[in-house]
Amino acid sequence: MTLTNYLIIGSGVAGLTFAIKIADQFPDRKITIITKASADESNTKYAQGGIAIVTNETEDSYQKHIDDTLICGDGLCDVAVVKMVVTEGPERLKELIAWGAKFDTNAMGCFDLGKEGGHSQNRVVHHKDQTGFEIERTILEQVRQKENIIVLDHHFALDLITENNRCLGAYALNQKTNKIITFQSDFTLLAAGGIGHLYGHTTNPVIATGDGIAMASRANAVIKDMEFIQFHPTALYEGSSGSAFLISEAVRGFGAYLRTKNGQRFMLDYDEREELASRDIVSQSIDMELKKSGDECVYLDCTHLDMEAFTKHFPMIYERCKSIGIDIAKDWIPVVPAQHYLCGGIVVDKDGKTSIENLFACGECSRTGLHGANRLASNSLLEALVYSDKIYRYLAKASLKKQDSKNIISDWTAVNQPEISSDFITNMKAELQLLMRKNAGIVRNDTDLISAKTQLLLWQNELEALSKTHQINTKLRELQNMITVGYLIVQHSIERTDNRGGFMKTIVATKAITNPLLDYPEEALF
Repeated sequence: MTLTNYLIIGSGVAGLTFAIKIADQFPDRKITIITKASADESNTKYAQGGIAIVTNETEDSYQKHIDDTLICGDGLCDVAVVKMVVTEGPERLKELIAWGAKFDTNAMGCFDLGKEGGHSQNRVVHHKDQTGFEIERTILEQVRQKENIIVLDHHFALDLITENNRCLGAYALNQKTNKIITFQSDFTLLAAGGIGHLYGHTTNPVIATGDGIAMASRANAVIKDMEFIQFHPTALYEGSSGSAFLISEAVRGFGAYLRTKNGQRFMLDYDEREELASRDIVSQSIDMELKKSGDECVYLDCTHLDMEAFTKHFPMIYERCKSIGIDIAKDWIPVVPAQHYLCGGIVVDKDGKTSIENLFACGECSRTGLHGANRLASNSLLEALVYSDKIYRYLAKASLKKQDSKNIISDWTAVNQPEISSDFITNMKAELQLLMRKNAGIVRNDTDLISAKTQLLLWQNELEALSKTHQINTKLRELQNMITVGYLIVQHSIERTDNRGGFMKTIVATKAITNPLLDYPEEALF
């Protein structure tokens, strides 16, 4: 058994920034971070666009950012949470800069602010098109300087340990030794990221298999809004499923046009904001165009843009396109929607507390109420920074009640049996991904959802039986986690009867594009 004061599961911006702050506050306490890949592998690393933060109050304002977030969330945001996250953003940005993060500036030395879909103003702070990479680099350097933080990479969290609705720690598989370790902790933070590989075609890295949400669900934590899956409208189309390269929202903010194969700028037919409509609308519009035409992709046209400025602003995108024979100055970029972000997850309050005592959640695996039915572009890093700070501040004030280590926690009972065939797991995973893309994709219907629910339950029962007679390993547990999360998505989709934000069912009349701000009393707004 390994004892620690704070156990953090995940090594993205949410978990790492919490670790830095709590380590500084309590240098005599032990902080343990476990992550199933290398420490720098997370969804944070792949965030291209940036952080949406109000920094220029001459043209922008907190109210405008709040309004944009509420409109994008389609009436389901928690207004108090939106206000809190937006107004605390500038302080969290100052912390990143103090730690060493570099963000692009213009000739006058001010932030070079980008504009993305759903935003009424330029407010996206960025580091070229590699903002997530820069943030991850910065905070990992800080973590490595703290003597009381231990980072254990290639440690895969298997399950939370709970008793009487209280979290006592977690079991984790050391993937290097194949030994299962019991971590007993005073407080546990789930910061395990997203679910992208449940859909196969996704902008997420391969580690995004919904592990945190699945563990929380098995521990009976409250999970909500899993039907709200955000599909990024413009993933580079290369003809196969798997991790897709993201063509940032900021490219459209820079002035790129979406076109059909025949050259039509179709977004003019769907929304007055055209290419800068929110992601749900752009993704649904592309989906409709592809179903009408039978084409495999649409195109992003950058040929009219200033190429010198483009390559300076988006060097990674330019080089990636060039590497596969696309000259952005002359060629259109083939794009399709791909799973990008989950707006629901483990329900937390404004201090990041889950429904289980001593268990907190932060980042994409959590459901804070900020996003509602759809996430406003570049609000995710902002949310992670603000909520990791809220959790830190709550726990900095909380008294540390040591867990009684006498006979509370039993070690994981390992089964001395052979592992399940890797081919079996690979084939079932491919079938699962296809099922989710077809039956729980951008546009859904109850017939397909009910069929998917039946199949998911069959797979769930099959794997449960096999896990009793075979050794647990990472691939098997990831598959079980993806099936658990798939079931939650399908069940929540069946239960929802109205189309909102990123959720659309064809049996429900498609709503007109309205202003959700009208749903809120004036005094509730900032």
